[in-house]
Amino acid sequence: MIESKTPRILVSNDDGIDAEGLAVLERVAKKLSDDIWVVAPEQEQSGASHSLTLHVPVRARKRDARHYAISGTPTDCVLLAVKEIIPAKQKPNLILSGINRGSNAADDITYSGTVAAAMEGTILEVPSMALSLLTNDSDHPHWNTAEQHAPGIIQKLLKQGWPKGSFINLNFPNCAPDKVKGIRVCPQGKRLVSVGLLGRIDPKGRPYFWIGGERDNTANKAGVDVDLLHAGYITVTPISMDMTDHATMEKLSAVF
Repeated sequence: MIESKTPRILVSNDDGIDAEGLAVLERVAKKLSDDIWVVAPEQEQSGASHSLTLHVPVRARKRDARHYAISGTPTDCVLLAVKEIIPAKQKPNLILSGINRGSNAADDITYSGTVAAAMEGTILEVPSMALSLLTNDSDHPHWNTAEQHAPGIIQKLLKQGWPKGSFINLNFPNCAPDKVKGIRVCPQGKRLVSVGLLGRIDPKGRPYFWIGGERDNTANKAGVDVDLLHAGYITVTPISMDMTDHATMEKLSAVF
């Protein structure tokens, strides 16, 4: 299990190094430690999932002693930070990814670059958390809700600990800090309708598509992350990197 200690924190995201949510998360990190590194994508990488940049060079642009902008994906950022940028004797013992503008609950987990940064940290055996705020482009994001509640939640999670092969997915509702209904540890859910797809015709009569857009946030059942988040709760979901379906594996073993 991960033990509580004064952390050396790596902060990253998928919205880009100039994103407001990253600045909020850096302030959160500074409430937990004075040893902070920020390594984040140069440009927005939303939806990048757990992808690596393999066919073009990845460049790290130093903004100051502890802030680096990376030309690649969130996964690239964490890999470079841990393996190259942060000195070998100062490797992070906590990775915080986010705070994403938009929730990462239910099916979003498989697409999210924010979550992918936490995945890469977990693969590198660094305790990792992904943090996201339920909002969209038309909303006024209540960053202060995440900023106020996150430090205490992170401290409790570090004190409790979790297995090395897992990371924590943390989502905040988009409401004022005093309107949060509570904190719920809950499973990942599934939306009844996943990613949207909008078809259009260009001026030359050729079809094109926008992937994304408005989402149906109806959960497949009560008590899962997307259901509780939209009801006004902070959701805490432990995610395992072991994607083996053990029950089905046992059944298939009997066949073969």
